[in-house]
Amino acid sequence: MFNTLGRFVERALGIETAHAHCDIPCGIYDPHGAQLAALTVLRLNQLAANLAMPAPGDKAAMDAYGNTMARYIATKEAHAELVKHEVRVIWGDYIRPEHVEKYPDLHGSVFGIMKLGSRNKQAMDLKAAEELVAAVQKFAELFWTTKGVQTRRGPSNQTVGGEIVYPA
Repeated sequence: MFNTLGRFVERALGIETAHAHCDIPCGIYDPHGAQLAALTVLRLNQLAANLAMPAPGDKAAMDAYGNTMARYIATKEAHAELVKHEVRVIWGDYIRPEHVEKYPDLHGSVFGIMKLGSRNKQAMDLKAAEELVAAVQKFAELFWTTKGVQTRRGPSNQTVGGEIVYPA
């Protein structure tokens, strides 16, 4: 009953639900999600590159190919946007002026990731996906450095291969 009443009041007053990471600020920031999303972008490019084109005239095979490719593209684009979101949250909510003073390439690093994220949404481009992974790894190392934490690179242990930057 209270849920129904609450929804009625929200609609009557025009109240919309807001979504954020969390803007309190909670103090919990970690570029791990951005790294996994970048590796996913790379993996979807790998899968698309290896998807065999069916023989002409085989409608069922062409339909299956089109469906699979559409799913690869949609997932790749969603994860490229997730990279951008995760990095934007850290940049906007965690990074402070003293970080930028100490690490002058910080804004350039974030800007580059934003551009690479967009580039990866625009096309299937294995090289751009590899560049995105490398840029996010560099950002992860820089992020942990701002916290005074050393990092190490370890295998991702994912089908895509590659490495993840971890706090040491």
